[in-house]
Amino acid sequence: MTKELWINLPVKDLGKSKAFFADIGFPFNPKYPNHDEGASLLIGEKNIVVMLFPEPAFKSFTRNEVTDTKQATEVLLSIDADSKEEVDELIRKVEAAGGTIYSKPQANGWMYGAGFADLDGHRWNVLHMDPTLMPKG
Repeated sequence: MTKELWINLPVKDLGKSKAFFADIGFPFNPKYPNHDEGASLLIGEKNIVVMLFPEPAFKSFTRNEVTDTKQATEVLLSIDADSKEEVDELIRKVEAAGGTIYSKPQANGWMYGAGFADLDGHRWNVLHMDPTLMPKG
């Protein structure tokens, strides 16, 4: 059965996208050669693979147009954080790397989170969930 999940994202400028994700602390996948045709990142302890492909390559795989992220959101990628401070730190890194914060860090009951868009407009959530504050029942 399935052993890994690979998320493929189209990017306008692979070099700028690689720099952005490196700046916010996402490591590159050592099993995949990062070159001009694509890049591979690892997210989280389970090493979810995020592949970055220039838009023409992505379109050739999907045989479909790329979503205009200024007009629509096709997917929301959510990642967890160990603490509120980690949420805040990632958001600071995103801003410094040129990303867009569309939801500033805020508490919502037992969750604390924020939302950002990468250089290509793909939307991400980063959330810290405190199970001690989770509603019972």
